[in-house]
Amino acid sequence: MHWSGWSVVMVALLFVVGEASAKQATREKYTHHGFWYGRVEMKTVDAEDFLIMPWGWTAGDREVLEDIKDCGFNMAGFLAPEHVKLAVRVGLKCIVDDPNVSRVVTDGQMSDEEIAKRVEKATARFKNNPDVYGYYVMDEPTAPLFPNLARWAAAITKAHPGSTPYINLLPIGAQGPGSKDYEDYIEQFVSVIKPTYISYDHYTLMDDGSVRPSLYMNLEVMRKASLNHGIPFWNIVLGNSHFHYAEVTQGGLNLQVYATLAYGGKGICYFTYFAPLVGNYRNAAVDQFMNKTPTWNMLRFINNQIHALAPVYLTLKSVNVFHNEDVPDGCLGMESSRHLAEIGGGSFLIGEFEDSNGVPYVLIVNKNIHISSAFHVKFKEPGTVMMTSPYTGQTYGFGGENGWLSPGTGILLSLGK
Repeated sequence: MHWSGWSVVMVALLFVVGEASAKQATREKYTHHGFWYGRVEMKTVDAEDFLIMPWGWTAGDREVLEDIKDCGFNMAGFLAPEHVKLAVRVGLKCIVDDPNVSRVVTDGQMSDEEIAKRVEKATARFKNNPDVYGYYVMDEPTAPLFPNLARWAAAITKAHPGSTPYINLLPIGAQGPGSKDYEDYIEQFVSVIKPTYISYDHYTLMDDGSVRPSLYMNLEVMRKASLNHGIPFWNIVLGNSHFHYAEVTQGGLNLQVYATLAYGGKGICYFTYFAPLVGNYRNAAVDQFMNKTPTWNMLRFINNQIHALAPVYLTLKSVNVFHNEDVPDGCLGMESSRHLAEIGGGSFLIGEFEDSNGVPYVLIVNKNIHISSAFHVKFKEPGTVMMTSPYTGQTYGFGGENGWLSPGTGILLSLGK
């Protein structure tokens, strides 16, 4: 059969029109049933403002990268230099993992000249590429390694201004030798490395259904350091099941993300998006046979909430964090609240914020990852309680069934005057 050029054009036009009509019909169907159907039009947050990353090394495959983008990530993860172009085409930023850097950073005997030479080789192709967010340096160093890592970080920053040398820190209680305590570990990192962010990992959801209080204790230290030094912090949270950690649930993912938001965090990474081919690792977003699991949709669900809340959340300043019940060590209770006179109905974490005009905001998080909680709240000052939807990003009056929080979920409220 022979198709003329005109016939091909007409078929293509009919396909486009038909596809547009189908999308419009779907949109109208949802709208008529009272649902908001505009997620595709929602603005996504840029990685420079709030990083959302699948922690780990990412395959240089376009379909894989498109799936990562569709899952709500704005960062591809760690990519080999030859795969950066693929990430750019898909619309993702990335962190370059070049063996000239990442495989030799522990060599403390290497001269500054050799470090500069290796860094120049790693960065030469990407200095004018805004989608290269940074360069992988090291994961979980102890304090004695900081001076040597500082040489690499300085060389990267000099060779590629505006890029980020990626170094991720150990969790509270596991900082190892060379520091008096965890706070000292963080302070040494900031003073020696001079980073533009602080990143750490801590997995606290256990297979007996419990949540370790150190989830909040670690966030306390990170928030304090972030505010003191004027740099954001990122949290790497549990995104798969392994060892004695919990099976992945929506409630568990919700809590880890919303707790980070309540403490003012500006980045979420998930360990891991791809299931490692060892041990009892399972329930990652993509399994060992490269099939998507139910976790993939769970991640997309919570990532899209970050995107929806970001336009308001990123305008706010963290002014306090407290727990109304079950106050962990090192954390504050209800008596410290700046804006709330009363909150009840369950065990909650409350992050308190203010916008540039001093308008009070609170992010209330249900700390129970198994059971939903109905709650009531009263501000200290008079006014109309408003909420920012985690689905649309719109702000409107709070009330009715919005007073329910599913397991681990948070809600952003403000006071209209």
